[in-house]
Amino acid sequence: MIASFFSPTGALATILPHFRGRDAQVKMAESIDTAIKQKQSVVVEAETGTGKTFAYLAPALLNLDKSLSQKLIISTGSKALQEQLYLKDLPTLLKATKFTGHCTLLKGRGNYLCIERLNRYMLETRFKQPNLHSELVAIKEWSISTVTGDIAEVDNLPEDAMIIPSITSSNDNCLGRECPSFEDCFVVKARTKAMDADVIVINHHLFFADLAVKETGFGKLIPDADTYIFDEAHQLPDIASQYFGEMLSSKQLTELAKEIDFVYRTELKEAKQMAKAAEQLRAASLDFRLAFAMEKGSGSWRDKSKDRAMQMHVTRLRQVLTFLKQVVTERLGKSEVLDHCFEKINQYILLFEKLNNTNESGFSYWYECTKQHFSLNITPLSVAQRFQSECQKKQASWIFTSATLSVKGEFSHFTQLLGLTDAQCLQLGSPFNYQQQSLFVVPRLLPEPGTPGLANKLAETLSPVIRASKGRCFFLCTSHSMMNQLATAFRESLTLPVLLQGEKSKQALLDEFVSHGNALLVATGSFWEGVDVRGQTLSCVIIDKIPFASPEEPLLKARMEDAELKGKDPFFDVQLPQAVITLKQGVGRLIRAEQDKGVLIVCDTRLVSRKYGNLFLNSLPCMPRTRDIDKAIDFLRLIE
Repeated sequence: MIASFFSPTGALATILPHFRGRDAQVKMAESIDTAIKQKQSVVVEAETGTGKTFAYLAPALLNLDKSLSQKLIISTGSKALQEQLYLKDLPTLLKATKFTGHCTLLKGRGNYLCIERLNRYMLETRFKQPNLHSELVAIKEWSISTVTGDIAEVDNLPEDAMIIPSITSSNDNCLGRECPSFEDCFVVKARTKAMDADVIVINHHLFFADLAVKETGFGKLIPDADTYIFDEAHQLPDIASQYFGEMLSSKQLTELAKEIDFVYRTELKEAKQMAKAAEQLRAASLDFRLAFAMEKGSGSWRDKSKDRAMQMHVTRLRQVLTFLKQVVTERLGKSEVLDHCFEKINQYILLFEKLNNTNESGFSYWYECTKQHFSLNITPLSVAQRFQSECQKKQASWIFTSATLSVKGEFSHFTQLLGLTDAQCLQLGSPFNYQQQSLFVVPRLLPEPGTPGLANKLAETLSPVIRASKGRCFFLCTSHSMMNQLATAFRESLTLPVLLQGEKSKQALLDEFVSHGNALLVATGSFWEGVDVRGQTLSCVIIDKIPFASPEEPLLKARMEDAELKGKDPFFDVQLPQAVITLKQGVGRLIRAEQDKGVLIVCDTRLVSRKYGNLFLNSLPCMPRTRDIDKAIDFLRLIE
């Protein structure tokens, strides 16, 4: 009986004296135990405080039979959760279950040092970028002693440091077995270790990257398993869409040009025509980006590619790639790096043609521009059939869990996106007493979203609340524009610290928020989920509006197109459910422990003025509700 494992006299209580099993946790463990034994699929929504990590680890480890060479793969949505699981939760459960098998952590290749690229970068950078000298020295010294090559080990190196792409490899620039440093390759070592392990902790991107590699017929990144567990499973549909689609970007093209130029400068100095062709590719990529005539954003490539000016740039890029192929063909066999570049040129030519054949049905063709780069993308309108067939290929158990999978108690939005037609679904409420611990406010008399001057009005209305909360507040926004306007306004009206996403790395901002103890953090995107600030350091979460994604957002647009083809309502069947799940993620930042207290404020009157507002309200935890800001101020003043 799996329930005895969580009992007051069970294995967990023996090694964790203060452990108390929860009813919802036991229910979840029992449903997963059944699914594993019967090789079934199960979808579990376990709200904050359920203890879902222990609830899936215990049955998974207890059912794993080493004598039958069984394997368990656990996939998470973020590196942070991946590391917490591997370094903290898994060792505790290994001890409690007395499991003696081999466990390993495997990340994507971009997380591991590439010795060859480090050496090359040091050669190129020595005199060009002295500002990176100290980072390079620290990485070089660390590289001598590291066993894993995991970049996260380097002290004081931000996870978004600009140097990282230059000293790690990608699918596009890895030389494979032809690399002079192949025998010492950290990626190869990590993958070999994973193949031999019984329990492998990965992330969702790596899971789908593995499927993509298997499709080519050239090996695999992770072994097949008997049980697959996906934590933060609400992220899977978006990530699956990315990997089941294809992309060509200016980053790939300029990286290719750089590789060829490197060969010219170091190995084939007489090949001036080759260097000229590489420079033409770099220039054509830049001109192609400028042709979009926008600072950043995304849109339909089907429509944009019909533009006459754009067609000229398509023709030009096609000609440049063809010329580069001819020039490189003449020098094949003279350089391993160049031979690898030749393969990439062929790949990019074929992909570019595919991207410009926009008449194929069942796909969304779209582009995305950042300040310096562009990408052209093909995304399938639905990934359900593909994902379902992957599940059916393997005689395995499939476990999907997250705090946010259902919409008003229904799982159909999530299960239909992934084709999980036969999965058992289980919804487990939080053990927290939201009636006592929280207050939910939708303020009266606020202008509708999109009204000019809204940011100043919000700052004026909510400054008294933030003062009453003594800071200790997240203001989560749905756009960078609103985030920046609010930060400016609050810095003028408040004397407490106002932190802004983007001014430092995510972890540095969180550390600063906690150390201040009285700060306001204004953020968007990545702070809506995967952030765990316990205790009264965070006592108030404010959300600017219902987080509807733009109908022009490519993945959403593809799903809306698919819904329309199937006779569904794109707004009610696609946009609304996605917004509900996003809002649930943001709300989940507030109450993280049984002692926490706090106020949730959503500054969007549509929650009470529109019929669909009930869908949101009925999907959130059962908090006392009010429209009176003064009641929020009174509640916050009582929190120590």
